[in-house]
Amino acid sequence: MNAMRMMLVGLAVLVVGCGSTADEYYLLSAAGPAPSGGGIGVGVGPVTVAEYLDRSNIVFQSGPQKLEISDRHHWAGDMRKSVASVMASNLGRELRTGNVRTYPWDRDDELRYQVSIDIRQFHGTADGHALLEAGWRVYRLPESALVATRSATYREPQRGDGFEELAAAQSRTLQRLARDIARGMP
Repeated sequence: MNAMRMMLVGLAVLVVGCGSTADEYYLLSAAGPAPSGGGIGVGVGPVTVAEYLDRSNIVFQSGPQKLEISDRHHWAGDMRKSVASVMASNLGRELRTGNVRTYPWDRDDELRYQVSIDIRQFHGTADGHALLEAGWRVYRLPESALVATRSATYREPQRGDGFEELAAAQSRTLQRLARDIARGMP
């Protein structure tokens, strides 16, 4: 009887274990790699994010004043660092330079421009879009002279359902942001 009971307990643990769902992790991705080699020196950062985004969980807006924070769906890394890395690659592609660094860097005198980014909104919406609201400032280095400042809002439709599609749509909003920053640089 003891053996039978242990077998049933073991089967119950196996069934419960199989029924539980594991956490899932997602990446933001660049439009492609930045060019290799030299070119104009650009530093990306610091990147700041709104307080509600300062977490690993993916955020989704389900109503006009309602946000939902996923329990199981997470960003694979720190939001600020991920945005900076993706933006560095995207800006490198837009500006045709392989000389792009993320904050903090060692020396300003190796860079011609610094791009700081303030992410105010960055989440999914109930109508199937990714939303990005961001402000950015471009400084000429090494004197740290402000040469451009702008803000914009981007809405990008998801091409399917699910959090992976949301991450892909959010990545496309960052590509659009990089294009606008590059166009606004002197």
